[in-house]
Parts: sequence; C-alpha cells; structure tokens
Amino acid sequence: MNPLAALGGLGRAVLSLLATFGKVGIFAADAISHIFRPPFYPREFFVALMNVGWLSLPVVGLTAIFTGGALALQIYAGGARFNAEAVVPQIVAIGMVRELGPVLVGLMIAARVTSSIAAEIATMKVTEQIDALVTLSTHPMKYLTVPRVLAALITVPMLVGIGDIIGIAGGYVVATENLGFNAATYLQNTVNFLETKDIVSSLVKGAAFGLIAAIMGCYYGMNSGRGAQGVGRATKSSVESAAIMILAANFILTGVFFSV
Repeated sequence: MNPLAALGGLGRAVLSLLATFGKVGIFAADAISHIFRPPFYPREFFVALMNVGWLSLPVVGLTAIFTGGALALQIYAGGARFNAEAVVPQIVAIGMVRELGPVLVGLMIAARVTSSIAAEIATMKVTEQIDALVTLSTHPMKYLTVPRVLAALITVPMLVGIGDIIGIAGGYVVATENLGFNAATYLQNTVNFLETKDIVSSLVKGAAFGLIAAIMGCYYGMNSGRGAQGVGRATKSSVESAAIMILAANFILTGVFFSV
C-alpha cells in the first residue's frame, strides 16, 4: 500500500471528523440560543417531557437496581480478600452517585431517547413534514429541537437522582438480605460517606448527558439522508455519537470535580 495514500486517507478522515464536530457545535449553540427566544410551543415541550422523563423511568429503575445489587456483591467478594467487607455501603454509594448512576442513565437515555428523536425527525424529513413546517412559517429548530433539548435538560438530572437512589437501595437490599449487614448501620454509613459534591456532580453530569443525548438525536435527524436507509443511518449514528460523547463528557466532568 502506498504510504502517501494511507496518510491522505487518514488526513481526510480527521478533517471530516473535525468538520462534524464543528457542525454539531454550531447546531448545539443555535438550539440553546433558541431556548430563550419566542415563540414557544408548550404542547410539544410537555409531550417531550413525558417521552424523555416519565416513560424512561422503568428502564432507568431496572438498570439501577440490578447494578446496585451486583455492585454490592462484587465489592463484598473483593473486600473479603483483604478482610474489608465493611466498606460495601460506602463504595456502593460513591460508585452509584459519582459514576455508575449518571453514566448508565445517560447510556439508557442515548439508547432509548436519542434513537427515538433521530428516527422521528428523520422520518419527518423524508416525508417532507419539515418542509411543510417551513412553508407554514414554523421554525423547525423552535418546534422540533428546542422542546426536546429543554425536556432532556430538566428530566435527565431527575432520572439520574432517582437512579442513584434506586441503585443504592438495590445494594442495601442485597447487603442486608444476603450478606448479613445490619440495616441501620448500612444506611448510616451511606449517609455519612456521601458528600454534597458527590450529589452535585451527579446532577451536573445528568444535565450534560441529557443535553448531549437530545442534541445528537436532533442533529442526525435533521441531517439524515433520504429514504429508509437514511433514517436507519441517522438513528444508528445518533446513538453511537451520543454514547461516545457521554463517556467522554463523563471523563472530563470527573476530572473537573474530583481532580486532586
């Protein structure tokens, strides 16, 4: 293989990636700026609030409770090697609140909500409904993107908080029922170990992940190709991009809050 050709291909891929980052950044800035400018569409906002928040509760709750229970079992098994089984409540609490709760909720939202938003908007584009909105003097950004972004910004931190509580409860049930922990001592250790910074970081991560999930779904939906294949590619790309950006944002925010 020609080394120059390989280098040229790598350069084109990098430039394409940077161009995509730029387009997404401009799209996100435009969407956020429209949040504060009329007109507003309350009905679309409340529909998005239900879809992003309320209807995501079952999957978030199940994910959190099983994760908390498995985390308690793993920490107990690992701690038993060093006679440190007593750290289970503290590590479950900090693990769920700082990392696993926000990240897992973010990924569940990316899988459920981002894909739904991208498929819905891409289908509207394919069927020329977005063109119809423009014809009716309705700004697609205001009508389609802003309600979903605002709903995600509000509800995902709430989902993260609920997921944290349910995950800790899952660890509590496993620890007290299967591992022989005293219920009152377990709860007291959990409360004593968590700090305000842990909770704030969890909620801030939830807001950031909700913004990423909604922006990715709207961006790829608005820029989808024509036909069924275009809708499929937009949906797949939105979920992949949202998941990667959520993990990257988690790394950055963790460094901001907990760097030594």
